[in-house]
Amino acid sequence: MIKKIVICAVCVFCGLLEASAQKFALVDMDYIFRNIPAYERANEQLAQVSKKWQAEVDALTTEAQTLYKNYQNEVVFLSKEQKQARQDAIMEKERQAAELKRKYFGPEGELFKKRTSLMNPIQEEVYNAVKDIADLRGYQLVLDRASDAGIIFGSPKIDISNEVLTKLGYAN
Repeated sequence: MIKKIVICAVCVFCGLLEASAQKFALVDMDYIFRNIPAYERANEQLAQVSKKWQAEVDALTTEAQTLYKNYQNEVVFLSKEQKQARQDAIMEKERQAAELKRKYFGPEGELFKKRTSLMNPIQEEVYNAVKDIADLRGYQLVLDRASDAGIIFGSPKIDISNEVLTKLGYAN
């Protein structure tokens, strides 16, 4: 991690020396998004949906655990066929829980789709505002100070975050 930061810093420094006539700006995307009410509402909505879906997954997991505990308590009294039937039921319940978890929280799951549908329009609007300001002011490069891009220091004088919020109608 330290090597990555040092390498990025050296690359940025070399690039600054080479492109001294170019103009740069910084934005703090975290700050911008925190000041957009629609983004905060979307995050709250995602948290509620995630909590609801997690409760469904937890309920299936609890059912599987209960089946297993009951099986352990009764295993000595069960025939071979009954044991197999109980084991199959436990495995099926665990499979259902895993499948539901994958459906909701997997890489292409419902939460991902929901996040994309709620956040993309807001992110696109912010991107367009940053681009418009960059074009207007002649910035060749706009960096996000909130990302892990290796920015060691950025002067507040080149931070255009408040200008982006103003352009979006969220004067701060």
